[in-house]
Amino acid sequence: MKEIVLIIGGIYGTLAVVFGAFGAHALKKRFSEDQLKSFETGVKYQMYHAIMLIISGIVFPFIGVSQQLIAWFFIIGIFLFSFSIYGLTLSASAGKKIKILGPITPLGGLLLILGWIFFTINIAEIASYL
Repeated sequence: MKEIVLIIGGIYGTLAVVFGAFGAHALKKRFSEDQLKSFETGVKYQMYHAIMLIISGIVFPFIGVSQQLIAWFFIIGIFLFSFSIYGLTLSASAGKKIKILGPITPLGGLLLILGWIFFTINIAEIASYL
């Protein structure tokens, strides 16, 4: 599990840089100011949580269910949150907004929050042994 978390963290981080550059250059002329800000929010949250995945992969052995949930909450949460924002903004700029993606974004956000809660609980347990 540790290797998977680190690899996915690296992939998400790489994609955040690619999407950030794509948004800053290719989409700047195509998007409205609000769409660009939303797209940038997706990129920022993706990068922040890619870093958290890598930190989690370094810190935790992922031997317990609680630690495994951290990884899955972040992995799925990033995908649902950031990628739904990308889909919403890209489809809206084409005049065909995919409305089903709207409710997916807060679900991704909830998973990210749960990831942080589980991270905090687990890191506190590990810190007590040091």
